[in-house]
Amino acid sequence: MNSASGIGRLAGKTIVVTGAAHGIGRAYAQRFAQEGAYVVLCDLDGAALDEVMAGIRTAGGDGLGRMVDVRDYAALRVL
Repeated sequence: MNSASGIGRLAGKTIVVTGAAHGIGRAYAQRFAQEGAYVVLCDLDGAALDEVMAGIRTAGGDGLGRMVDVRDYAALRVL
């Protein structure tokens, strides 16, 4: 986030992150949220996904987490 203006580079953007509960997906989700994006987090691990989303909200970010199998096209369409 730009500390001078209080506005992140990604403010007003929505970003979907797959594999967001662990590893690099989690890191991307956290960084995008820090930069002001509304993040849509997707993963099969619901408990870890809830933990990531709670951390993002605690840090002032916003978004939603969904348990979804990205191999299932019908499930992706509801995002």
